[in-house]
Amino acid sequence: MTELARVLVFVGLAIACVGLLIGLAARFLPWLGQLPGDLRYEGENFKVYVPLATMLLISLVGTILLNVLIRILRR
Repeated sequence: MTELARVLVFVGLAIACVGLLIGLAARFLPWLGQLPGDLRYEGENFKVYVPLATMLLISLVGTILLNVLIRILRR
């Protein structure tokens, strides 16, 4: 049971950190969800938003940061 509790605490902390990062990104990077490759469609009763360019940018930055971190920790 104690392992399950540790996992749940870790997952909760990870979710809190992601929420904090999203909040900071919304405050300091207001252009992040409005890149030219982000698709928007608005109908009469609905809106569809697919942030393709934003997802690609976040994935690229995350990949670079993780690779740098892994290389630093291997030394």
